Amino acid sequence: MKKRSFSDWSLDIFVYLILSVAGLITLLPLANVFSKSVSAEWAVISGKVNIWPVGFQLDTLRNVVTSSVFVQAFAVSVFVTVVGTLLSIFVTAITAYPLSKRLPGISFVMVLFIFTMLFNGGLIPTYLLIRNLHLLDTLWSLILPAVVNVFNLLVMKSYYETLPEALEESARIDGAKTYAILFKIILPLSMPVIATISLFYAVFFWNDYFHPMLYINDEALKTLQLYLRDVVMQADSATAASKSIDELMNMSPEGVRAATVVASTVPIICVYPFLQKYFIKGVLVGSVKG
Repeated sequence: MKKRSFSDWSLDIFVYLILSVAGLITLLPLANVFSKSVSAEWAVISGKVNIWPVGFQLDTLRNVVTSSVFVQAFAVSVFVTVVGTLLSIFVTAITAYPLSKRLPGISFVMVLFIFTMLFNGGLIPTYLLIRNLHLLDTLWSLILPAVVNVFNLLVMKSYYETLPEALEESARIDGAKTYAILFKIILPLSMPVIATISLFYAVFFWNDYFHPMLYINDEALKTLQLYLRDVVMQADSATAASKSIDELMNMSPEGVRAATVVASTVPIICVYPFLQKYFIKGVLVGSVKG
C-alpha cells in the first residue's frame, strides 16, 4: 500500500472540516426549533432563545402532544403512512419485476411510465378525477394517487436487473412458478432496495400536507401535517379553529409552533436508524446496474 503523504492527510482533514462545518450549519435551524419548544414562554417571546434552551420546561411540548386534535391527527397520519407505504411497496415491487424482463413491448410500457414523470394532467383535472371517483374526504384520496412513484419503480427495476438470472432459472427447473420466484426468492434478496424505497414512501406520506389540504375537509380526517399548518397559520390569530388549539394560544405562539414541529418530526426520524444500514446500499446498487 502506498504511503500517504502529508498533502494527502492535509486534504482529508480539510475536506472533513468543511463537511463538519456544513453539517453543523444544517443542524442550526433544528436546534433553534427544538430550543424554542422547551424554553420558557418569556424567553421565546423576548427572542432570547437561539441554539440552547432558556428556562427549560416541557409544558408546551406536553400540552401539544396531549391535545386531542393532535392525537387524532397523529393517528390519521400513522394510518396513511403505514397503509400507503405497504401498499406502495407491494405495487411497486410486482410492477417493477416484469419491467426488468425482456418481454415483447416492454420498451413501450416503459415509455408510458417515464412519460408520467414529465407530464401530468394538472391540478384541476386531478382534483376533478378524485371528486368523480368519490374519494373526497376519504383517506384513500391521500393513498391511491401516490401508490406508485416512477422514480422508485425505476430504482427497484434496476435492482432486479442486478440479480443473477441463474437464480430464477434454477428455481424454474425445480418447478417454481413466477409468483413463487418473486415472493420467495427475488423479494427476500431485495431487502436493501425495499427498505430504501420504503423510507422514501414513508417520508412522502408523513410529510404530505398539500394533498390533504386539497381533498380533506372533515376535521376528523386531518393529517398531522395539516394540523401543523393550521397551528402555524392560527398561532398569531385570536380565533382558533378548535378548542384544543384555542387552549394552546395561552402559551407563546412561537413555542407552540416549535413544539408541534418537533412532535411531528420525531416519529419519522426514529424510523431512519432502523433502515440506515440498507439505505446507501439500496440506492447505489439500485441505481447502477452491474
